[in-house]
Amino acid sequence: MMDRFQEMRVFAAVIDTGGFTAAARRLGMSKATVSRHVNELEERLGVRLLQRTTRRLSATSEGEIFHARCRELLDRLDEAEAEAASGSAAATGLVRINVPVSFGLLHLAPLWPALLARHPALELDITLSDRVSDLVEEGDDLAVRIGQLPSSSLVSRRLASTRLVLCAAPAYLAAHGEPDTPTDLARHEVIAYSLFAAGEQWSFTGPAGEQTVRVQPRMRANNGDTCRVAALAGQGIILQPSFMVGADLAAGRLRELLPGWRSIELGIHAVYPSRKFLAPKLRVVIDFLAEALAGADWEDCSGR
Repeated sequence: MMDRFQEMRVFAAVIDTGGFTAAARRLGMSKATVSRHVNELEERLGVRLLQRTTRRLSATSEGEIFHARCRELLDRLDEAEAEAASGSAAATGLVRINVPVSFGLLHLAPLWPALLARHPALELDITLSDRVSDLVEEGDDLAVRIGQLPSSSLVSRRLASTRLVLCAAPAYLAAHGEPDTPTDLARHEVIAYSLFAAGEQWSFTGPAGEQTVRVQPRMRANNGDTCRVAALAGQGIILQPSFMVGADLAAGRLRELLPGWRSIELGIHAVYPSRKFLAPKLRVVIDFLAEALAGADWEDCSGR
């Protein structure tokens, strides 16, 4: 079995590096040994995997398919070894973490001291930003992101979920009344979060199916806390995550509107560049966040 993995590792290295010489350099082998492994692999499979000319080397169609399968198996083998190794390794060193501003202040800031106390050799560099950063380009090890994740090469782990809640202060409702359906929002004062992926198209699912309304914001802000404070002052209706407004709803400072209509649910994820060779320091941070946020309930909207 190990000979077969070695053949696959050598073949993958030849494709990844573009030639026998570069593959030999990467693997610490002679060029002749690399060539022998590939030849033996082709003979065993009974198929040509590489097209060789004096000028270039390329994979055949069979070689391309086999290379993809090899990469899958080799990556999983590397992950398994890294997991086993990290189980006994200490979590030491610096972890750079990018987190959303409001969620970072409300729900993550209280967690960091406990994480540091549990792992005395760990160092944290935390950046609060609602801008979606490029982890690799900006040198971050980990990001906490809320919402629908775009397709990418990044790896994610779901930590919790939150839902968007439509709400307003009693003072606003006393002056303007309550909407009866989502379409009524078009005539109400609205305070909009300008980074909301759906923009000013707010969607809800309820008794009549799905309804989408285009709101006309009186105020926009790229920070949810700013929207919340304006709503608490009676200036309009907001659509904000339950993790941000749950305490206000429970205390009666805000009131949930259209409770028969649900807006979207958002996943809260830990996002990192790769499972491969996941450092112990990063693994303990991700596991700690998953443990701390497991069962998080921001749904006490009983202030109606």
